[in-house]
Amino acid sequence: MTTALKHKIIEVCDKKIAQKGTNVGISFYAFFKNKNDNPELLMEAATWWIKTHQLDHFEKAIKIKELVQH
Repeated sequence: MTTALKHKIIEVCDKKIAQKGTNVGISFYAFFKNKNDNPELLMEAATWWIKTHQLDHFEKAIKIKELVQH
């Protein structure tokens, strides 16, 4: 995973946790706008989420942040 994507994921997770608490769930689409303006980055996130970690569609933001940080 690229450093830029790691930083983006952590930033989004921190924001969601601050807004809605540690129980908030997210999908990998949370890291992107509602348009496909960066398909390579979207595929990188999807591959990490689905193939590498076999995560469900929605996961706890805190879990995702911990996975990215380790």
